[in-house]
Amino acid sequence: MTLTYETVVPWGRSFDEYQHMFNLSAYDLETRILGCGDGPAAFNAAMRARGGRVVSCDPLYQFSAQQIGERIEASYQTVMEQTRQGQDKFVWNAIKSLEALGQIRMDAMRAFLADYEQGKAQGRYVCGAAPALPFAPGAFDLALSSHFLFLYSDNLSLTFHQETIADLLRVAKEARIFPVLTYNADVSPHLEPVCASLKDAGYQVSVEAVPYEFQRGGDKMLRVSR
Repeated sequence: MTLTYETVVPWGRSFDEYQHMFNLSAYDLETRILGCGDGPAAFNAAMRARGGRVVSCDPLYQFSAQQIGERIEASYQTVMEQTRQGQDKFVWNAIKSLEALGQIRMDAMRAFLADYEQGKAQGRYVCGAAPALPFAPGAFDLALSSHFLFLYSDNLSLTFHQETIADLLRVAKEARIFPVLTYNADVSPHLEPVCASLKDAGYQVSVEAVPYEFQRGGDKMLRVSR
């Protein structure tokens, strides 16, 4: 089955998933981290509990916790049904079943919602939209983008990808993007031209294997540094 999403949906991952998706070392976790398009992920909340320094940026944060919770509820069944119909596009190892997936995702999003209002007041959740991020040059050491760039290649243009990654590299020394597949588990058509333009601009660019695979074939991230 071909999956179709008209827009980016609020769908949060856990701290453990972030650590594996981006192959984050103990050193990485000590740096200043930006999460671009984090949505209702639990990474920020978990990092705060660990004493980490993370700022998440997403246009979703214009809404209250109650409003975001309502959006999650509204999209949950759609995402789960799309996943059920496209189960062959996923690897059911670490996540054993559709039911387990639903539980893991909802646990992560509930952790986000419990932290959100306090985190927003503390400046850890910032309302902003790519490709023009509301941060000063060099504000972060590491920028992470999970399940946004490349995943929604049907919705987001090559130019949008290029401009967004350029802005990530304006505000951070290094950017990591996961996965490099579309939501139909195909390599994004934007990946090759994005890599070429970044190399032409003098950046260090690599597509690296990571210790995570849920989407079939989705075990690689794009890593870019100055």
